[in-house]
Amino acid sequence: MSMELRTSPHQHSGRDVPVIMRNVVYSLLPICAFSVWQYGLSAAALIVTVTLACLVAERINNRISGAGNTLSDWSATITGVLLALTLPPAFPLWMGAVAGFAAIWLGKSLFGGLGQNPFNPALIGRAFVQAAFPTAISTWAPAFAAQRFGEFIPSSLAAPFMAPPDIASWVRQQGVDAFTGATPLARWKFENITPSAMDFLTGHITASAGETSAILILLCGLYLAARKFLDWRIPVAVLGSAMLLAWAFHLAQPERYPTPLFVLLSGGLMLGAWFMATDMATSPVTPRGIWLYGALIGILTVVIRYFGGLTEGVMYAILIANAAGPLLDQFNQPRILGGKRDKS
Repeated sequence: MSMELRTSPHQHSGRDVPVIMRNVVYSLLPICAFSVWQYGLSAAALIVTVTLACLVAERINNRISGAGNTLSDWSATITGVLLALTLPPAFPLWMGAVAGFAAIWLGKSLFGGLGQNPFNPALIGRAFVQAAFPTAISTWAPAFAAQRFGEFIPSSLAAPFMAPPDIASWVRQQGVDAFTGATPLARWKFENITPSAMDFLTGHITASAGETSAILILLCGLYLAARKFLDWRIPVAVLGSAMLLAWAFHLAQPERYPTPLFVLLSGGLMLGAWFMATDMATSPVTPRGIWLYGALIGILTVVIRYFGGLTEGVMYAILIANAAGPLLDQFNQPRILGGKRDKS
């Protein structure tokens, strides 16, 4: 009689990487659809271009490394969609393609591929183009322009290595009233003006392609949490710590600091908390480490927004927390039953 010995786990849920990744893509589709409804052809082309660039970069890496085709695991697709949603809808398409290649090659392939990357690839791509194209990444377009389904935002079709055209005249032709070209965070930080909560609910704000509807992002994130495709503790820790710190500042100086609701709904905090901070490859696995990781992101986001030179801090907060993740796991290992916690 032969006996087969196997290591744990002995029971499997049946949820492999492609299943999890595919469901994340499904959950992002409503956010993409809302972005296209707001910004029209430019948003649609940006999402498609960046995603295709990520898929091409992944396939090229497969050929160079001699690995099999990894496009079927959906990880490159997720990177492309998330990256596109963090970019301005007026971002030139060729720059979006550069961002896609940077995300895959610098954020993923450089470290050995899926599961070995210490940083979120989409945020690496975003950080790269923020440093390379600072003007383009801070050029915004109004939502619900009259001709958004009939023509592109002029800067979208800018030729490679040529300065994007000024979109001011295009904005005037769209019949958009009171467009300032600044995001809600920028208007608060430099003008002390905050939009109403209804503007966030209806998407009548200036922001990156996928950051204008916090409620929709929340619903899509809750879908993944309900299906157990993400760890709910991470977004709860991110949003909870950001809200508490913002509440403390607002309580101390309400005329200077915005309400906690504004902090939660503005910028990329909601998208980052639900879809980027929860990346399984770049987040801790120990119970206490998970809570500390999420709290670190929330606190850093508020600190950077309030005291940094940038109006937004989510990207850097997550990347810093990604770097701290291994240390959080190392110093928060659970104690073995009957033993002492290893503090070495």
